[in-house]
Amino acid sequence: MTTWTTGRAGAALLAAGYFALVTGMASVAMGQDSAAPATSVQPEPRPHRATDGAAPSDPSAVPPATPPRPKHAAQKLTGLARLAGAGVTITDRWRGAAVTIEMTRAVPWRVFTLDDPQRVVLDFSELDWSGLDTGALRDMSERVADLRAGLFRPGWTRLVLTLSAPMVVENAWMTSPDGEGGTAVLSLDLAQSSPEEFAATTGAPDSAVFTPVTPRPMPSPKTRQTGFGDLVVVLDPGHGGIDPGAEREGVVEADLMLTFARQLQETLLRSGGFKVVLTRDSDIFVPLEERVTIARRAGADVFLSLHADALAQGRATGATVYTLSDAATDAASQSLAERHDREDILAGVDLTRQSDEVALVLMDLARTETTPRSEALADALVEGIHSATRSTYKSPRMKAGFSVLKAPDIPSALIELGFLSSPRDRKLLQDENWRRQAAEGIRDALQYWALQDAAKSDHLRR
Repeated sequence: MTTWTTGRAGAALLAAGYFALVTGMASVAMGQDSAAPATSVQPEPRPHRATDGAAPSDPSAVPPATPPRPKHAAQKLTGLARLAGAGVTITDRWRGAAVTIEMTRAVPWRVFTLDDPQRVVLDFSELDWSGLDTGALRDMSERVADLRAGLFRPGWTRLVLTLSAPMVVENAWMTSPDGEGGTAVLSLDLAQSSPEEFAATTGAPDSAVFTPVTPRPMPSPKTRQTGFGDLVVVLDPGHGGIDPGAEREGVVEADLMLTFARQLQETLLRSGGFKVVLTRDSDIFVPLEERVTIARRAGADVFLSLHADALAQGRATGATVYTLSDAATDAASQSLAERHDREDILAGVDLTRQSDEVALVLMDLARTETTPRSEALADALVEGIHSATRSTYKSPRMKAGFSVLKAPDIPSALIELGFLSSPRDRKLLQDENWRRQAAEGIRDALQYWALQDAAKSDHLRR
């Protein structure tokens, strides 16, 4: 069985072949979109790494961070297709490149390009990328500058190729040489092009196969907390899915921060007076914009983004707390913010429609009240973490333009718990007892800040 598309100037290529494998329906002609298969399941998480994950708290104790899933989604699920044979190969050609992906069975797929930087994006329903050697693939081709693969959203995984020079998708097709139920091979022909030609063909396609969930109406902005009732805290474990974050000596930032977020969640809930929501509670990719949206929907009083980055040069140890600012505290902070935001782009997020000058003006006005509250929150967090762990950076209060901190009506801070590039920090971050102390320090800081913030609110009302 073969499904294929061709077209040098096509804005996006969509292949919906072999749906009979997952829907029981007849094969779908290539030019026709279809709804995502009802039996789509989430691929397996990454293999266990050098972090000891804490079991999530009772889900009934906290609001869901994402829209409710069907009841069967709680079962242990596995990917419908895995890499087979040689897996992924990239072959440079005189005026282009060829990409081949071998898998255990055919699945729905699509391919398109994005600009700035120039990328080729391949989406698959239920293809598990376990065992993919991205380092070897980078060495395999001079036409592909970087690549990453992983879970992009529940039910869909993604391969992103960052190109060294513009190339358009000339041909894309999938074959099933063994017939229905057998192995499948996706082939992709890339042809060199001019920047202008590449830009004219970019953009994610509108497709019923990959239609985003219709957004629910956004709740009205929450009034300032007054010290009565539970404090709603949204914890944002950085990175996830196709974006693993920093990696050193087998320790992966995305996994480590999810482990800590669960531990901090449990610490807060056990203390009482808190409601806690996680922006992600599994190894999935959540775009930066969606993380802020989750906080808004949860009615957050506080938003804390959790990270543990690594420095390419220099030495640094200890925790750092960031607040939002257009002017970064130093060059390192600016570089860190740019790298965090760039992760969204390199994961294949299409930002071409993110412009609303009126909304930006209104958000700046809202931040007039929120900014000093965020500054006070960050000061309290620095004191709390230092008192509990004695492990803070020499300049623990910093500022930078992190997009994830741009909620205009929610006091927000980004906590870099340590640096994976530091052997000392890496050891502490993997120590459950140290993480417990850090969690308790953050809890104490939130309790102190809530009292002080409520007192200031009462003073303003008078």
